[in-house]
Amino acid sequence: MNIKIQSIKFDADKKLVDYVEAKLSKLNKYNEEITTIEVYLKLDTNYTEGNKKVEVMIPLSGSDIFVERQGKRFEEAVDLCVDALKISLTKSKERARNI
Repeated sequence: MNIKIQSIKFDADKKLVDYVEAKLSKLNKYNEEITTIEVYLKLDTNYTEGNKKVEVMIPLSGSDIFVERQGKRFEEAVDLCVDALKISLTKSKERARNI
């Protein structure tokens, strides 16, 4: 699985990149079709939810899965994205079986 991480307008440190890769590499057990995951780390001006924004896009045959979450820390936002992706990947796999 290929995980592409882009940090927008800042340089992500190695520890953050390793954390993101470790969390997202576990998603393969929810859907075996995953070959690429694109991750965008951004700093947002919305301070009420936190200014760290994570967007994750997983291209799959049939449809792409896109999730974005915000938090006070990037790790928190990544965890929220992973939770949402687990649900979405499970549903897309069930839909594919029923076709």
